[in-house]
Amino acid sequence: MENRPSHSGAKGPAKMHVDLRQVIYALSDALDLVGVDDVAHGKRVGIMAAATGHQLGLSRKQSTALFDLGMLHDIGVSSTQVHHHLVAEFDWESSQGHCDVGYLLLRDFAPLAAFAEPILYHHTRWDRLIRTPPVSLDVAEQANLIYLVDRVDALAAPFYAEGVLMHVPGIRDKIAACSGTYFSPQLVEAFLAASSSEAFWLQLEPRGIQSALQVMLERGVSSGASTSDLKQLALIFSRIVDAKSPFTAEHSLGVARLARFIAERLGVGPEHCDKLEIAGLLHDLGKLRVPDEILDKPGPLDERERTVMNAHSFETFQILRHIHGFEEITRWAAYHHEEPGGGGYPFHIDAGDLPIEARILRVADIFQAMVQNRPYRAGMAAPVALDFMNRLVAAGRIEPAIVRIIAGDIDLAMAAACPAADSAALSA
Repeated sequence: MENRPSHSGAKGPAKMHVDLRQVIYALSDALDLVGVDDVAHGKRVGIMAAATGHQLGLSRKQSTALFDLGMLHDIGVSSTQVHHHLVAEFDWESSQGHCDVGYLLLRDFAPLAAFAEPILYHHTRWDRLIRTPPVSLDVAEQANLIYLVDRVDALAAPFYAEGVLMHVPGIRDKIAACSGTYFSPQLVEAFLAASSSEAFWLQLEPRGIQSALQVMLERGVSSGASTSDLKQLALIFSRIVDAKSPFTAEHSLGVARLARFIAERLGVGPEHCDKLEIAGLLHDLGKLRVPDEILDKPGPLDERERTVMNAHSFETFQILRHIHGFEEITRWAAYHHEEPGGGGYPFHIDAGDLPIEARILRVADIFQAMVQNRPYRAGMAAPVALDFMNRLVAAGRIEPAIVRIIAGDIDLAMAAACPAADSAALSA
């Protein structure tokens, strides 16, 4: 491995040519992974919300916004157990928790801040929401519409595999019975009108979902993303991933910081350092599809569990690969378990095809996991962690030059790998 990559002469970070809406649409796939076996909940909610909005006479722009809101409404959910309760129970008593989390994630991110309040109230009954209105009528109606179609999808979920049309009358009756209590009568009326056709339900099948996603993406106005916006959005999604398990709190942030620390000292150019930081924040997106009981298991995984776990980096690849301008970020994030000799997973990439950024990310991922405190063990002391890293070097599994960077300034490397709990600052 060369110590100084060929792009190290870059004089300053260039703006990434990325459409922020495309990034948001792609990252919404990560939210749907939490369903494990059903990975389209958010998209179906968005489709139904947009169709009902159209029935209400909303403009194309407003209906598109409802679609986007539907896709992101469960941004506060990372646990498969929480997802199960939300789908299996019509009115789960602990449903507000993920609404609160979603609100906190989005309220300070300007491009999506308008969704924060509707997400906060998207499991609040209409009769309670209007009794002492905490928000404007417009926000209340957006939140309640998402609640309505979210419950429709929960009622329909057991039947998608066999075909939902036979069960439509029962679903519509259930929603009609909740008019004036759970849901606004006006919204119920609009939903019943919109859902009276077979086409409404057939568009919720996989082919219909993909078509709707493409149409909605084309409808929206492209929005160029600054590097700062992309980092902030990546940080939001890293928090979703890291919140999935008490074992992984702030892991992605620590990996991103440590990866940048290493890259800068290896002479990687500023633009690639920015991209690597984003790749570090997003590298474990695919873990959202790993069931909680596997991710939280304190002991060794059995063969089946290891197979499920090892698929997560490919899931990350699948999420990011469709974002134009993210090609390098996608590869680096997806390759973070590849080894120089081709013995890693899931692609078995050999050293000659592994970019330096991917090799850095692999080392940062391993080192951060070892030195971070976990509920079942204290983080390793620096000398112990370095000894383990050097054994991996001797085995040809990681790059010696990258490990030397950590060893050469171990105090700063440890500080980067284990950010304080209240630290969310990324490099400008």
